[in-house]
Formats: sequence, structure tokens, C-alpha cells
Amino acid sequence: MPYPAEHKAQTRARIVESARVMFNRHGFDQVSIDDIMKEAGLTRGGFYHHFDSKQALYAEAVRSFTTCNPFAEEVARTKLKDPRKLAKMLVELYLSDEVLEDVDKHCPLIAVPSDVARAGLKPRAAYTQVVENMLHVFRSAFGDRDRDAGREAMVIVNLCVGGMVIARTTDDAGLRKGLRAAARREALGLLGYGRSGEL
Repeated sequence: MPYPAEHKAQTRARIVESARVMFNRHGFDQVSIDDIMKEAGLTRGGFYHHFDSKQALYAEAVRSFTTCNPFAEEVARTKLKDPRKLAKMLVELYLSDEVLEDVDKHCPLIAVPSDVARAGLKPRAAYTQVVENMLHVFRSAFGDRDRDAGREAMVIVNLCVGGMVIARTTDDAGLRKGLRAAARREALGLLGYGRSGEL
């Protein structure tokens, strides 16, 4: 008797979530299909019922961050309607100690950029989608009347991603904190918030 469609969808989601965590921890090249399926509690034989290649799974794992990410629960809980406040919350959460310390939940923009650059067209397209989604949050914070909204949104993405990428690669706790604090301050400044975090 065949499995119902929802079972297949749930199994696929388990594989994607396991892949996202494994790729974050170890990188694309260091993780095998066997590793991913074991993490998901499944056997290798089922992999090809869902994906035609490891690269296709990688693209899906990167893309999954748009719906499965460390910000989703926080955003849902606060129900912020003000785009500027939402952007502020994203900056603060993105550069937080909590996100820095939880490697499994790292955004692919900070966890796997070098791997994505070498992994082919599908993963790069998925990565681009994550970048565009982040840019959209920040562009929206400036409103339609700000002609520089696109450029300023790009600067904020660079500050958030660059600040965290460099911070997570150093073993100096003070430097990790300082890099993120500087990035946070500049990003919030672009959004119109002062040192106190107020508009």
C-alpha cells in the first residue's frame, strides 16, 4: 500500500532539515547523502524518491531558510507591522549572541557562502533568493520615498552578513562581540536609529 502524499511531504521536509543542519555544521563537501539520511533517521535508498542529486538537495536546504529560520518564531510572536521596527529586530537578532552560538540555525548567507559559490547554478539561485528576501525587509523599512532605499538595504545586508561571517571565524571573544556591535550600530544608524536604539 503506497504512503499518502502527506507522508512523502513530511519525509522530504525531514531530509531537507537534516541537510540544512549537516551542511551548516560541516559544509557541502564534507557531508554525504548517507550522513544526511542517517541524521534524518532514514536509509539511503529513500533519498532518490525525493531528490535527483546532492546538489538539488543543497539548493532546497538553502532555500528552506526563507521559511525555516531562527527569525520566523520571533517575528510571528511580535507580529510587527511597522517595516522599520521589523528591520531593526532582524538586525539585532541576526547579529545576536544567540544566533552566533547556534551553528545549526545559521543563515546560509553566513554559514555556507564559499560552498554555494562552488556548488553550481541551483544552489546559487537559492542563495540569491535568500539575499533578495533579506533585501526586501530592509528596502521596505525605508518606504517608497527614499530613492537610496535599494543601496542602503544592500549596505545593511553587507553589514549583517559580513559582521557575522568575520565574527564566527575568530577565536577572540572580545573581537567577536566588537565586530558585531560595530555592524549593528552602523546598520541601525542607516535605519534611523541612534546609539540608544531609538528613532
